[in-house]
Amino acid sequence: MDAFILQILNGLDKGSAYALIALGLTLIFGTLGVVNFAHGALFMIGAFCAVTVQKLLGLSFDVIDPTQTDFLGNPLKVAIPYVEAWFGPAIGGAIQDWSVPLAILVVIPVMFLVGWAMERGLIKHFYNRPHADQILVTFGLAIVIGEIIKAFFGANPIQTPAPEVFIGTVDVGAWLGMDPGSVAYPTWRMVYFFFSAIIIAAVFAFLQFTTFGMVVRAGMADRETVGLLGIDIDKRFTLMFGLAAAVAGMAGVMYTPILSPHYNIGMDFLVLSFVVVVVGGMGSLPGAVLAGFLLGILQSFASMNEVKALIPGIDQIIIYLVAIIILLTRPRGLMGRKGVMED
Repeated sequence: MDAFILQILNGLDKGSAYALIALGLTLIFGTLGVVNFAHGALFMIGAFCAVTVQKLLGLSFDVIDPTQTDFLGNPLKVAIPYVEAWFGPAIGGAIQDWSVPLAILVVIPVMFLVGWAMERGLIKHFYNRPHADQILVTFGLAIVIGEIIKAFFGANPIQTPAPEVFIGTVDVGAWLGMDPGSVAYPTWRMVYFFFSAIIIAAVFAFLQFTTFGMVVRAGMADRETVGLLGIDIDKRFTLMFGLAAAVAGMAGVMYTPILSPHYNIGMDFLVLSFVVVVVGGMGSLPGAVLAGFLLGILQSFASMNEVKALIPGIDQIIIYLVAIIILLTRPRGLMGRKGVMED
């Protein structure tokens, strides 16, 4: 039972990342009809926004500290971070420690502008082009963004630690009424799961209960009719592209303590997330979330040593195997809509 619960938690952790990225992908496809292969790059940009914020908060200047000397008795130069000089050691140290959560405040407007610029500068020219053209141009854009990140940050992963208070484990077994210490799970991974749940719920609430969201949902169902009512649906869809980019960016920021960012991280998640979207059903937001968590849990169980001993390499192909089975039995995916990508 302990191992079972642990694998469920691992699956929810992976599924959270898949669901967040797939949610943004589905928002873009459902509103604009664009297959955006650069969406993984948006996740990567968000991750490197966290890296950048961490580096900026770590900027320092040198001062002579007479209380510290070298072996000759000369006073040493000591690096003092600017935030500690401005706010004091306690507050400045706390700001540096919480650099990852604080990066959320930066990544939302930055990613919204990146998404807006991407849609206005490139994507809008491919609305009426075949999906193959959309895939080629966005995939090329993803490669370009990855190379730019590599040029600025290098090819090696960059460690971005979580706040000290979230380093360690939580006793999930005690929460479930089991023996204390029977199921211990990394604290930040639990934080990431709850964060993902909040973001997913917020996106669905925004689309369901706001006038803007209701108009967007109507436009997703019948774009021409909404346009005939005098509503500038294209402008709203552009804003939705920015929202999808912000969701991907936040997912990237919060994932950095779990997986150190590197220039290829976007591609790593992109392929899996597209499989999630297809399994859930192209254009279906609930399907994307459901498939994300489902495939995350299945991948977690397939990674168990006992399972890999029976079927070597199953952890590498389980997602694609499940996708094949589902698409053979339900060609539209778990919750796909009739007529989507069936022309």
